[in-house]
Amino acid sequence: MTGRHRVSIRGHRLRRRLLSIAAAAAGVAALAGCKDMASRDYYIFGSPSASRPATQAPQPLPPTGTSPPAPAETTAPGAVESQAAPPAPQQRPVVALLLPLSGNNAALGRALLDAATLAAFDIGDESFVLLPRDTGGTADGATAAAQSALAAGAQLIVGPLFGAEVPAVAAVARPAGVNVITLSNDRAVAGPNVFVLGLSPQGQIARIVGFARSRGLRYFGALLPNNAYGAAVEDSFRRTLAGSDAQVAVVERYDPGAGDATPVVRRLAAYEARGAAAAAQRKALEDRDDEDARQQLQQLQAGGVTADTGFDALVLPDFGDRLLSLAPLLPYYDVDPGQVRFLGSSFWEDPRVTREPALIGAWFPAPAPSARAEFVRRYRSVYNQVPPPIATLVYDATALAAVLARSPNGPNFSADAIGNPNGFAGTAGIFRFRPDGTAERGFAVLEVQRDGFRVISPAPEDFRDVTQ
Repeated sequence: MTGRHRVSIRGHRLRRRLLSIAAAAAGVAALAGCKDMASRDYYIFGSPSASRPATQAPQPLPPTGTSPPAPAETTAPGAVESQAAPPAPQQRPVVALLLPLSGNNAALGRALLDAATLAAFDIGDESFVLLPRDTGGTADGATAAAQSALAAGAQLIVGPLFGAEVPAVAAVARPAGVNVITLSNDRAVAGPNVFVLGLSPQGQIARIVGFARSRGLRYFGALLPNNAYGAAVEDSFRRTLAGSDAQVAVVERYDPGAGDATPVVRRLAAYEARGAAAAAQRKALEDRDDEDARQQLQQLQAGGVTADTGFDALVLPDFGDRLLSLAPLLPYYDVDPGQVRFLGSSFWEDPRVTREPALIGAWFPAPAPSARAEFVRRYRSVYNQVPPPIATLVYDATALAAVLARSPNGPNFSADAIGNPNGFAGTAGIFRFRPDGTAERGFAVLEVQRDGFRVISPAPEDFRDVTQ
């Protein structure tokens, strides 16, 4: 991958390019109607100037120990022929984009299509073909979409969005020798010719728990949804702490479909046992009837249930409305955020989180905010709305495809090119694919404050500082 990709996104050229790409999607996008953006409460897991682009392509990182290239430059990995030789240089690169453009997640799918269109305009040249196909958000729809894309000449598939769709797409793409970069964060679907780009819970938990340990926290609790996402978080949580001087103090699980998690929070807080201990302590102080006892009694009465919870950090990875209903229950049942550090997930990058008093001071992992902020600015300037959180992923996947399409000997969508071990720097931070197809990322750590989020540990700039 050589050459500078300098593109202006102004005036008539923008409108022509956006319309040309949108026309390819018109048949499926029209099915979805014109609705507002979907709620952020979704699971992916399981079910500028003319001479400089405002948003750059994912750039290959330099090998460890070397100086980085100039900011707008991309350098090719040493291409090694994989299952099939790269297409001839004159062949137009065709990249399929599989998204739910109809059904319950149509609004989200359309927003992601907008992000991919932006990447195709920013990074792709005039020969680059982006081929949207509608999955409807189902495995059967994903199968039909993949078949249609391959029949139209797709050489790479970006998508689908949901983990449950990926095996269906892989079953069609693998015999054709076509690689798949899925937006899912379900590591279980990775494998031969399937690369999982999503922000996996495993990588996030490894980062935030590792950071908490570095700040002296040793006793960890977890309050998890009882589903595949919660199981993945728990597995990573336990693996990260295994062999360290930190301990798993308590793990409680709740039904994410239940309306009230109060009983689970009470168990987590050991509320009854701690209350009984506090009552016994009060009785003992009252029986002493001396000045020192009276002062201790006043302090105890002012503090409510004060016995130790048994943990000084709490992993709380849920998000959206469920997070906002869980969080206030914790201090109500005397899990004091002043004494227990709450640890979240990248889904916490939501303005509503800053308005919940119980979450002020909490920490969570997220891609480098500066890179995402520039992408959000660009997206808003074109589409006049805020992109959904995972829009950076589809932008990076499409931009990566556009860069690979401009390889010196023609489009190179081989596993070797996608799996460049030096990795890439995109709008969601640095990333690279492991040999098993899962993504390794570099996350920042953010702290929740009343006026926004503050970076307290920056995202790494290369993989020498990443351990997941």
